Amino acid sequence: MNTASLAHPGALDAVSAARDAAHPDTPAGVDIEHLTVRFGTRTVLDDLSLTIERGELLTVLGRSGCGKTTLLRFIAGFIEADGLAGNLTVAGRDLTHVPPHRRNLGLLFQSYALFPHLSVFENVAFGLRARRTPAKEVARRVADALKLVQLGDSGHVMPAQLSGGMQQRVALARALVIEPDVLLLDEPLSALDANLRASVRSELKALHERLPNLTIVCVTHDQDDALVLSDRTLLMREGQIAQLGTPQQLYDTPNDGFVARYLGAANLLPPHVAFPLGDTRYTERDRVACLRPESLRIVPLGEGHLHGAITSVEWYGAVLSVSVVLDAMPNDPVLVTMQRGHGMTPERGARVSLLYEADDVVLIRA
Repeated sequence: MNTASLAHPGALDAVSAARDAAHPDTPAGVDIEHLTVRFGTRTVLDDLSLTIERGELLTVLGRSGCGKTTLLRFIAGFIEADGLAGNLTVAGRDLTHVPPHRRNLGLLFQSYALFPHLSVFENVAFGLRARRTPAKEVARRVADALKLVQLGDSGHVMPAQLSGGMQQRVALARALVIEPDVLLLDEPLSALDANLRASVRSELKALHERLPNLTIVCVTHDQDDALVLSDRTLLMREGQIAQLGTPQQLYDTPNDGFVARYLGAANLLPPHVAFPLGDTRYTERDRVACLRPESLRIVPLGEGHLHGAITSVEWYGAVLSVSVVLDAMPNDPVLVTMQRGHGMTPERGARVSLLYEADDVVLIRA
């Protein structure tokens, strides 16, 4: 897959201008009110309300079964459930009872769902032909969409002749060619290997920056997708919102231990361990102290706040991951990450202290 650029300037500007002309003064992208989805006795989404602004890229993050794909399918209009309640407004239109094919949404799912018997051109043109778009307009818009995803010369090719990454680009072109009010992405990077995933992630970010009025909702289970792509991240837990905010807000000021650990490694310490006697936080009973591993520094014994022994040192190229068993917490090792060559060299079995700044500690719910 050629990852040179998804952000082809000419095609992007053309698509953006076309969308703005078609949808002037469009209000907020998506508004969901009191959404509940039940399948039999199982509640998948529980009284969820959410507003996504026009032009926002929202990632919906969470473990399997938390309800994130159900949320996306509700926006798309694909949910048929025993218990379904709630209202949906997209671009100022009440779509609660509007069938999927009349919602003007772009969809890109994990499987790509290309028609194997149709050429790349015809796959991309499918939605336009279903809307009875004139042939000349179809040809122009499909050409622009294929240029947008760097497949301008591949219109005659059949999907089976393309790599998985190129098929994904065809599916993205098909989703964008209809000039949707909202682009829905369901695990769009999960089929790619690690290196290609990082590259395409950056390209999707660039694409969003060049289409500032396109609202995008991206479902993923990968924390890196959320941290890199999002304007805001919605982290879900058991059908409810665990926390909604910018990636930095979720990482730096998590609501609780679940959020803290989902967005990255986190050390959760009892307040009487993290704070010195006399500190007003020392006696907290309903909170834990959250310390990110990169906030801790390993220093000679006696020069830091916490004391213990190094039990393991793992090397990840430029970064070292060090486990330290504290004297005050012998059953729950603390993780420290550090740049190789910075600070003292950690050695397994060494007695050390850990140093950190007071501002690096966040009190959160356990």
